[in-house]
Amino acid sequence: MRIGLIGTGRIGTFHAEVLSRHPAVDGLLLADADPGRAAAAAARTGGSAVTADALFTGEAAGGPPDAVVICSATSAHASYIARAARAGMPAFCEKPIALDLPGTLAALAEVEAAGSVLQLGFMRRFDAGYGRARTAVREGGLGRLHTVRTVTSDPAPPPAAYLPLSGGLYRDCLVHDFDALRWVTGREVTEVYATGSDAGPAIFREAGDVATAAALLTLDDGTLATATATRCNGAGYDVRMELAGELGQIAVGLDDRTPLTSAEPAGPGAPAKPWPGFLERFAPAYEAEVDAFLRVARGELANPCDGREALHALRIAEACEVSRRERRPVALAEVPCG
Repeated sequence: MRIGLIGTGRIGTFHAEVLSRHPAVDGLLLADADPGRAAAAAARTGGSAVTADALFTGEAAGGPPDAVVICSATSAHASYIARAARAGMPAFCEKPIALDLPGTLAALAEVEAAGSVLQLGFMRRFDAGYGRARTAVREGGLGRLHTVRTVTSDPAPPPAAYLPLSGGLYRDCLVHDFDALRWVTGREVTEVYATGSDAGPAIFREAGDVATAAALLTLDDGTLATATATRCNGAGYDVRMELAGELGQIAVGLDDRTPLTSAEPAGPGAPAKPWPGFLERFAPAYEAEVDAFLRVARGELANPCDGREALHALRIAEACEVSRRERRPVALAEVPCG
């Protein structure tokens, strides 16, 4: 397969390296708004640097790619998704589809009108721990689920210039927790109550964003879930999910690199090598996700995370934003779903 990739920043270069090693890939075309960055990534991976236009028009050497991976700036995701759909190219896109619901729905309409393939990058669906938790819930090993707790904590804030373009903490960060909550439990969120704090670095206040957020979510079977996130967790990168049922409890993301120290005298101390970031923590999941996309593009696998799945997670994030601004519970029925 010949694969086109747009966006050679940190995650794009990581995906390019994974693709360059994959036995099903025999050609890699890399594009970026910064041609020099694309050229550097091409030299690193053995690919060819091209323009995004050349990918979609077939003007790149060898013709159009068999599929495209979109890792560009978030603001460009929807337009590239639409171009891939019109060109009949299977597309993988890092979340989100767009920063708002109208943009998301417009892009999905393009995909559905073309009958093309779109897989979204929610890598936690490919993480071994989340997979085991899903099995435990679905097979009844925990009994009736009553409580779920999710945590996502970044070790340091992103660059100030990124924040105004990110969509905010709920859409950019907690959206992963919202997708994992639906995927693991098999339930839908019916109501949210959310709040956030901009205490800490001034860049969050200047961007109109929050550095720390918390949400209480009610699922359609009465299960209660909490989701917390922060950009300022100096101990390290911490992503966990805890699920408690009437028969047992299970934790995802609890290992010898979890940046968590017990205050109990006989409890575990600080990890010797805490997780430094998402690429290190989820590297195997990212590789599995890319492999799944190639199989989807070849027609060998059903799409594990299509655009409508991404829309459900975004609707929860949108409801949380409304709740935070208006300081009230928000029913998911208040958020349009197209």
